[in-house]
Amino acid sequence: MTQSLPTGATGAPVPTASPVPPGGGPLPTDPSPSDDHGPGPLHQMLVGIGALVIGAVMAVGAAAIPSDAGYAGIGPNALPWGVSIALMVCGLWLVWEARTGGFRQMEPPSGAPRADWMSAAWVVAAIVANAALITVIGFVFACTLCFMLAVRGMRRAEGRVGGGARQVLIDGITGMLIAAPVFWLFNKLLALNLPAITASGWL
Repeated sequence: MTQSLPTGATGAPVPTASPVPPGGGPLPTDPSPSDDHGPGPLHQMLVGIGALVIGAVMAVGAAAIPSDAGYAGIGPNALPWGVSIALMVCGLWLVWEARTGGFRQMEPPSGAPRADWMSAAWVVAAIVANAALITVIGFVFACTLCFMLAVRGMRRAEGRVGGGARQVLIDGITGMLIAAPVFWLFNKLLALNLPAITASGWL
């Protein structure tokens, strides 16, 4: 059975107008599954397993810490045990969600579909430099350098490469303003000696 087109007075077919959305423009189309760059079930499962492994490693470390209660009635291993248990519970939950249909209430992924390895290299270099130089140039300058390298990598990931000498100076001053008060808090108020390069303990 064929459907006949509407005809006018002369018998000629009358073209029908296609629906146009308000304001004009093309009709919206349903997003295809190929447009979704979210993690698949396997990757979701690996995230949960990773949380479980980290929690188990922390539990092993917590078991090696003495459990003698301090003045507050809580031993030094209480916090590591709490963090390790929380991580393992979260890991089990993530594994269960991955095996029963995927993560719930997960927002659409943002950013580029591929990793920006150069930006990640800047952040990794910041952490390595801090660990390698903290006893050589002191806590304040090592953390300032860490901040400068890390923020450059994050800025690069946002597509804002460079910035010139002025931006480098701003990053250095900002890093110093963050690191110095933390250093003074530990060294002067809490009497916990962080690595310093001066005998006075201010830097």
